[in-house]
Amino acid sequence: MPETLSLRAVTRENYEAICDLPLPAEQQAMLASNSWSLVQAAYEPDYQPRAIYLGERPVGFIMWVPESETRVSIWRFMIGKDDQGRGLGSQALRLAMAEIAQQPGVREIEICYAPDNEGSRRLYARHGFVEQGLDPDGEDMLALLRL
Repeated sequence: MPETLSLRAVTRENYEAICDLPLPAEQQAMLASNSWSLVQAAYEPDYQPRAIYLGERPVGFIMWVPESETRVSIWRFMIGKDDQGRGLGSQALRLAMAEIAQQPGVREIEICYAPDNEGSRRLYARHGFVEQGLDPDGEDMLALLRL
């Protein structure tokens, strides 16, 4: 029986495992650390961090934040290096999109990524995100999904 992918709360029992998930060296500069993301979430009650589990094993992390009453932004999203290339990112993104879409009034999901991150660009485009151009700082590409 195949293991099921799920999104779970980050808790006292699993936060260290989430913080310890490694990225390939070439991706480390593209993402804020999971530790930093959890610090942010601890002080911002609207931030929504989730551990990504395959069966009973943590394999990734995702965090979204409300930008307005109608828009949610996915600020962090990663799959640990040992589990990349297996379609888990795509499955996890679908789970997150479904959970976000259940929030009353939300009509858009936004995500940003390094402009040279082709893997992210392809993943998000496959799920309906449309590039909007660089963010106001000119550093990250913004993509938007209308629900």
